Amino acid sequence: MPDINGNAKATKKKQIDLIDSRIIRMLQVDGRLSNTEIGKHLDLSEATVRSRIKRLIDEDFVQIVAVSNPFKLGFEIAGDLYIHVEMKKIDAVLEALKEFKELWYIILTTGNTHINAEFVAKSLEELHDLVYNQISKIDGVIKIEISVIMKYVKRKYDYGTALDEEPFYAVKNHLKEI
Repeated sequence: MPDINGNAKATKKKQIDLIDSRIIRMLQVDGRLSNTEIGKHLDLSEATVRSRIKRLIDEDFVQIVAVSNPFKLGFEIAGDLYIHVEMKKIDAVLEALKEFKELWYIILTTGNTHINAEFVAKSLEELHDLVYNQISKIDGVIKIEISVIMKYVKRKYDYGTALDEEPFYAVKNHLKEI
């Protein structure tokens, strides 16, 4: 199974336990929580929390980053590119797309298109250059459809884990008590 960055890994499937799940959920609610605060809530030592978070990061279960709103950071345009490609060239196209700083999320998908890539651009001119002068010239790209984001209605990353044993709002309410 590929890691967060799409790199193939030839290892057995790693799993998380209930403690890992709780740590992840807490960080999804507030990524700035300290190891001490998490430990206090889960009755774990700071060192245990630190080592678990390190393992979760090292094994690509999570990334801890600042999620930003591109429109507030000077990007005038953000959206999705739906890229149709020749199937026999799909791996090469994916590798080429990974080099574009404007593409922050690239996935191989099912359906009418083969690749979905989310982009940010400072202007229509920059988007035009990206699509028509760069991506469309990648060997194997057949067609590109563009969908521009008009407004973010919901943009959350606090979906929990498959091991969740309590509703999300319960975790959020517990964190208010710390």
